Amino acid sequence: MKFFFRFGLYVTMMSQLFAKPENFKMYWRELMRQMDSIGIGSLIIISIISVFIGAVLTVQTAYQLVSPLIANSVIGEVIRDSTILEMAPTITCLVLAGKVGSNIASELATMKVTEQIDAMEVMGVNVPGYLVGPKIIAAMVVIPVLIIISIFLSIGGGLLAGIASDLFTTNEYVQGLQTNFKPFSVTLCMIKAVTFSFIITSVSAFQGLYTSGGALEVGKSSTKAVVYSCILILLFDYIIAGLLL
Repeated sequence: MKFFFRFGLYVTMMSQLFAKPENFKMYWRELMRQMDSIGIGSLIIISIISVFIGAVLTVQTAYQLVSPLIANSVIGEVIRDSTILEMAPTITCLVLAGKVGSNIASELATMKVTEQIDAMEVMGVNVPGYLVGPKIIAAMVVIPVLIIISIFLSIGGGLLAGIASDLFTTNEYVQGLQTNFKPFSVTLCMIKAVTFSFIITSVSAFQGLYTSGGALEVGKSSTKAVVYSCILILLFDYIIAGLLL
């Protein structure tokens, strides 16, 4: 019963996002702040992780495909498909669930336990619309951009690792990247990116917005936001792959 009660609260929160719009300038200012926090604030860690994921994936793929019967260009093909279909969208969003999700949940939970949200409701502010809506929209805009950057950096990291380890030449790697490329892979990647970004922000905002208690509950809400977001990301990763592949 508790699950259905919490799910009802989640649906109620989502239904209130556009129920009572505030001044457009307020939304725009908050949207820009969230895009800067989520996008620019996460760029460095996503870049570092992407480069090393590409490098490690290249070395391990080459180790498993060592054979005179397999062309070195196959490594580039495997890295491309693995990065676009799975590594970039899923790993990036799992990292963002820990960074962005916990930040959103703790921010809203702190506002809740210190009664700042109650004060906003007394003043007639549509709290879900003003505090949650811009976060969801910002994430659905900037996280796909971060994933695109992650794809290029991961492929570049694979190239650097392969050349440094003398696994292949640049021409062989590029040839593998171009072989049997399916544009739908990018479409699938973007579908995952938008879905995962919605999950991260909406679930984390829900956990923070409906926090009750004191400072101890802030930490619990932050932890729940990360755990639930990661589980749902992996679940929807399977569902999307099963439906579209």
